[in-house]
Amino acid sequence: MKAIQTLFLLLAFTSFSQNGIESLKVHWPEEYNWKIGSNQENDKMHFIELVPGDQSVENWKIIGTMISIKGMRNLPLDVYINMTFELTKEKAPKAKLTIIEKDETGKNHWAIFKIESSRYIGDKNTESQLYYIVQGESSFYSTFVALKEKKLKNEFVEKWIKVFKESELVYQ
Repeated sequence: MKAIQTLFLLLAFTSFSQNGIESLKVHWPEEYNWKIGSNQENDKMHFIELVPGDQSVENWKIIGTMISIKGMRNLPLDVYINMTFELTKEKAPKAKLTIIEKDETGKNHWAIFKIESSRYIGDKNTESQLYYIVQGESSFYSTFVALKEKKLKNEFVEKWIKVFKESELVYQ
């Protein structure tokens, strides 16, 4: 069972491209013993939430989310980043956006950014996210990890930047 979950987590997103089936392969750190908390898909999008084995989607300390927007090509990174930030600010007006790294020179543009939120309207919890977005040939991928923290510690950010940068688009 664990091997099947690991395989699914590594090849979570698939879309068809000129080179075959496109997937974003993310090596989620095994130390969390990830399990799928939610998996929803339609013809436009695939959405998966991952939580550690001892947590749930309703009660988590750390959560991973993977979104594949099928058929979305040539979406400017700044448009997605700003849209994500504006949606967050609707619920957390004092949220702070930091773009950490961005590469728009190659075929598959990508960016890493974080949104830190000290307070959400009507919610006593805080939440901050570190995002990795990448433009594939056939889809746009957004992957992030979130903590219920006002700010993400540098060690956490560095660890997850490495995880995200080791991700790759693969074709079968």
